[in-house]
Amino acid sequence: MGQIITFGEVLLRISPRGNKKFIQSNIVEFYFGGTELNVGISISNFGGNVKHISAVSDDFIGETAMAYIRKFGVDTSSITLSKRPLGVYFLEVGAVIRPSMISYNRSHSAFSEIEPTKVNWENALQNGEWVHWTGITPALSKGAYETLREGLKLARQKGLAVSADPTYRSGLWKYEQDPKEALSELLNYSTIFIGGVNEINEVLGTDFGYENDDFIEASKQLMLAFPTIEKVFDKIRTSLNSSWHKIRARMWNGTDFRETEDLDITHVVDRIGTGDAFAAGLIYGLQKYDDYKAMEFASAACALKHTYEGDVNLATVKEVTNILGGNITGRLVR
Repeated sequence: MGQIITFGEVLLRISPRGNKKFIQSNIVEFYFGGTELNVGISISNFGGNVKHISAVSDDFIGETAMAYIRKFGVDTSSITLSKRPLGVYFLEVGAVIRPSMISYNRSHSAFSEIEPTKVNWENALQNGEWVHWTGITPALSKGAYETLREGLKLARQKGLAVSADPTYRSGLWKYEQDPKEALSELLNYSTIFIGGVNEINEVLGTDFGYENDDFIEASKQLMLAFPTIEKVFDKIRTSLNSSWHKIRARMWNGTDFRETEDLDITHVVDRIGTGDAFAAGLIYGLQKYDDYKAMEFASAACALKHTYEGDVNLATVKEVTNILGGNITGRLVR
């Protein structure tokens, strides 16, 4: 595998232990994460060669974050230092019928001041084979959007694959930029679309439903609008409650529609980063397997992430393939 490059904010997550609310406890746990970083670390855990591009605070918190990233074998040579603090988010983990709650503190973070002059994309992409981006990063600031755009342009000029997870979160877009226009421009440089009907409707201004026929037609329309996109992969979550979810996936690669079976997660330990785990599994899988097996691998990786505390999927290739082999009993391994 060539080097996979991810670009996005590094965040510090602070949360009470277990399923407590903040008002119940003065003891908290912290984890490092961030949508694109989660993807990169997971791929590195699978054995991939990964570089993460970002900006962190020039203090002991930033140093700790860098050490955490390097611990997983991710290249940090393109991460810059900033006098601003690291972005933070606060999480209360829900249970059963009580949903989880998140509050962000990232408006003036180290990453928020990033701009094209602070990233040497020519050097960053030197050994690259694949770039992954999400809709979170361009939403954070004009500088983040412009920096990502420059990187994707160069990546496509160099012939790199580009996967897009154009997650749209309206509350993040606080500067003068039309989200639809921004995401559409970035999709012009993308080859793999990781998202479902909601994301396609947001970009195209359509109103497709959720049935498989709608997904296929939506994918076809997306490919017509953005001819560089070759394949569409959609993770489907069924939430029975906060603690019990089902995960499956479907795809359209221009000729074939396929769908996986449901994976039943009867006790969710932590659902943060599960979509990132799917993206990581897919990126890794597409470089190793055919489209359907790659999607199966991604779905199993996503399901496994629900069993790990923290933002990052710690699963190995062996653990994911065990799930694919039907070993879902959770019996003790000696």
